[in-house]
Amino acid sequence: MTDAVDPGGGSRPPRPSLGPTDTGPGNLTAVPQADLTPSETEPAGKPEALALRPTGLRPVPLAELARTLDVRPAHAADSAAAEDVPVTGITHDSRAVRPGDVYAALPGARFHGVDFATQAASLGAVAVLTDPAGTERALATGLPVLTVDDPRGRMGRLAAEIYGEPGRDLLQIGITGTSGKTTTAYLVEGGLRAAAKEGELTGLIGTVESRVGDRRVKSERTTPEATDLQALFAVMRENGVTSVAMEVSSHALVLGRVDGCVFDVAVFNNLSPEHLDFHPDMDDYFRAKAALFTPERSRVGVVNVDDEWGQRLAGEAGVPVVTFSAEGHPDAHWRAEDVEIGPLGSTFTAVGPNGTRVRAAAPLPGPFNVSNTLAALVALVVAGVDAQTAADGIAAVPGVPGRLERVDAGQPYLAVVDYAHKPDAVESVLRAVRKVTPGRVHAVLGCGGDRDPHKRTAMGAALARLADTAVLTSDNPRSEDPLMILAAMLAGAAEVPSHERGTVLLEEDRAAAVAAAVARAEPGDTVVVAGKGHEQGQDIAGVIRPFDDREVLREAIVAAGHATPRSQDEERDAR
Repeated sequence: MTDAVDPGGGSRPPRPSLGPTDTGPGNLTAVPQADLTPSETEPAGKPEALALRPTGLRPVPLAELARTLDVRPAHAADSAAAEDVPVTGITHDSRAVRPGDVYAALPGARFHGVDFATQAASLGAVAVLTDPAGTERALATGLPVLTVDDPRGRMGRLAAEIYGEPGRDLLQIGITGTSGKTTTAYLVEGGLRAAAKEGELTGLIGTVESRVGDRRVKSERTTPEATDLQALFAVMRENGVTSVAMEVSSHALVLGRVDGCVFDVAVFNNLSPEHLDFHPDMDDYFRAKAALFTPERSRVGVVNVDDEWGQRLAGEAGVPVVTFSAEGHPDAHWRAEDVEIGPLGSTFTAVGPNGTRVRAAAPLPGPFNVSNTLAALVALVVAGVDAQTAADGIAAVPGVPGRLERVDAGQPYLAVVDYAHKPDAVESVLRAVRKVTPGRVHAVLGCGGDRDPHKRTAMGAALARLADTAVLTSDNPRSEDPLMILAAMLAGAAEVPSHERGTVLLEEDRAAAVAAAVARAEPGDTVVVAGKGHEQGQDIAGVIRPFDDREVLREAIVAAGHATPRSQDEERDAR
């Protein structure tokens, strides 16, 4: 096993500190920025489309960027003059180019980014970064061209330089794993908020949204592309953010989205079959995750040794490792004891090195959220946060969008929406609600189209085995025939012996499926709508229609006559 650092965080190199200090507030002050000012008509807290670019940065001469890449700018007319071009930004999206940008023209599966170089030039791009295949067409734009063999692999490092190495001024905690990344990131950010000094803000980057302090930005993917990520870090720095919790996907690691980042703490939650349409096998999937735990990507790792892949990672990681176990493994540096599982959350004692004992609360139900909470707590302690401060901040997190999120219309049963969209996650959610449900469990689930088809039978089987009513339906069928997806799920449900499975219903229309589950609910039961979580649209044949499981579930409860009338204030608070 890799030598572990002090599990209390004592050996972490100097970075923005969250521990006690006599130096007063941090050295980054909030800078007003038009992009972060809410409009008068927009409700507070609503995600907004922000132009996430920093302001006031020193332009970087193209010659400096060329030296970073160890190339010389090529130009159809005057290469020497090209070196003096001032650069103020970088993007890989030709539609998002701003004056002063380098446009990264990347090779793709169907198109080459250089196909859109003319558009980028018309919007104000001052140079093009591309590969040898794109050089000639890039030169035709009249812009200077930086040619490298792997532009995608170099643009993260380039973006960090253009934006003034913003990550160096942020305490960065990155979370990876198959399940629990989003929840753990929210919990970590809650602890960071509790530890922040006056004038300091915290940041969050993940599947649901990114946050700069209290300002919210809807996310397009779990981890932004490298160009967008470094710009976001710079925006955070300008606005007084000193620490950030961030989800790191395997796609991000393989495709270079976190190039230019070195995380102060990297967290590993677990690994189970997922994204096997992208990774050829589980070993490849593991290696992608393990890349985060190398000196190029992080300084110290926090690893779950309840997971067999976590045990392997703890032994193979290239950075010092602090281990944790929600199951109480005695060899772990941190472990959970005296666990009490409740219907809305859980409590436990976190036991650490040197007799450290901290009473902690997981603000979401389920044993897996004890693990997520312990992961967040340990990561915060390793980052320099006082253990009790971290625990209190985590406990104060009000919830995580789409993760066992309650929908309460006054009905006499529990109704929740969850993002579970893989077999292990579906099983974990259903087992969790089963423990706190005196009656029956009615669950709705679909599988996404154009994604890993191998998990569909397992998901259908899990639902049929663990729910009293299993309603198989559509998720985001995308370009696939929804009935073909349902057929695979039904085949999995049919593999469960009849005496072990609940009632299985098929309903292609997702709203009708939710209504069918609600119609069977009685006092003391639980209704679970799984698969889409926080998503607010449904992709059918390339058309994205408005669809929010939380709203659809609420409407079904009201339509079934199960809701208790509320005042307008109560209804607003419930939403």
